[in-house]
Amino acid sequence: MEPTVFISYSHDDESHKDWVLQLATRLRSNGLNVLLDRWNLKLGQDLASFMERGLSASNRIVSICSESYVQKANDGYGGVGYEKQIMTAELMSDLNTNWVVPVIRNNSTAKKAPIFLAGRLYVSFENESLYENSYEELLRELLDEPVLPIPLIGENPFKTAKYFAEQKFIPASEKYVSPAVKGTVTFDYSNNNGHYFIGQGQLAFELDFSKSSDRCIQLYNDPQNIRTVAVVKDRHSISDIDDARVYDGSSRVRRPNLNQIAVVQNVNGFFAAIKIIDIKDDTRGSESDEVSFEYVIQTNGSPDFTSTGQDCIQGVQTDK
Repeated sequence: MEPTVFISYSHDDESHKDWVLQLATRLRSNGLNVLLDRWNLKLGQDLASFMERGLSASNRIVSICSESYVQKANDGYGGVGYEKQIMTAELMSDLNTNWVVPVIRNNSTAKKAPIFLAGRLYVSFENESLYENSYEELLRELLDEPVLPIPLIGENPFKTAKYFAEQKFIPASEKYVSPAVKGTVTFDYSNNNGHYFIGQGQLAFELDFSKSSDRCIQLYNDPQNIRTVAVVKDRHSISDIDDARVYDGSSRVRRPNLNQIAVVQNVNGFFAAIKIIDIKDDTRGSESDEVSFEYVIQTNGSPDFTSTGQDCIQGVQTDK
C-alpha cells in the first residue's frame, strides 16, 4: 500500500498555496497518498477534526516551513499552531522518530524550522534552480528509496573459514598428503581419484588432477575446500607472482602446461602456487601416470608470493 503523507502548511498567499498544490499533485502522481486541505477538507467540515484524523492516519508529515509557518507554529497560532500541538505530542513520545519532514520554502530568516522541529534534517526548496534535486531528495525520503541504500549484511567470512578449517580433510592414505607449506611432490594421479593434499588446517588444499597429455594436466576446483583455480601465463617462477588475484579463476578446470604455474585459492582465502615440473602419461610411452610439481602456500593470507622464495623446498615421492 502506498504511504500516506499529510501536508502541513500556512496559507501565506495565493502564490504559496499554488506552490504547495503543485508539490502535492506531483507527489501524488509519484505514488504517495497525499492528504491536502484543498482536496480533503469540504465545506462545513470541522477543521480540527480534519487535522486530527489526517495527522494520525499519516505515515509521514511534510511541514512546509515558510517564514509565516515558523512564526505561527512558535506562537501556537491558528491551524498551524493546532497541528503543531498534535505533532509535538507524537514527537515527545519518540524523540528518534522521522515522522515529520521539514521542507524549507519562502524563509529568509535564520530560523528555518519552528522550535518543535529544531535540529531535524530538512529539505530546502529555497533555490529554484535546484528544485528537481530537492524534489527527488524529498520523494526518495517519503518512499524510503534512498540514493545510497544500506547494503545487506553478508555472512561472516571467518565463520565459514572456521567451519572448513575445523574439518579434517584427511585423504584415504597418508601417501597422498604433504602438510608442509612448501615442497616438491611426485604423485601418480591415476591413484586416489587424482586427489593430492597439501598444507593443513586453514592452509589445506585438496588438489584434483586428471589426465590430459604429457605436455599438460587438468586441475579442477571441484574439491570442497577449493574456491578457484587459475593458470599463470606471464610468470616462470613462483616467487615472481606479486598478485595471484589477477589470474582468471572463473572456470571449473584449468590445464597448466609443463613448466607452467597454477594458482589455487581455498575457501579460507589463502593462495597456493603449483608449478608443474614433469608429467608422465601411460598412453604416450610412459609406464605410469605421474605428475611432479613444486608448491608454495602463502601463509600470511596475501596473494603476493615475491617474498616466499623457493629455497629449502622439501621433496616428497609417493609410492606407485
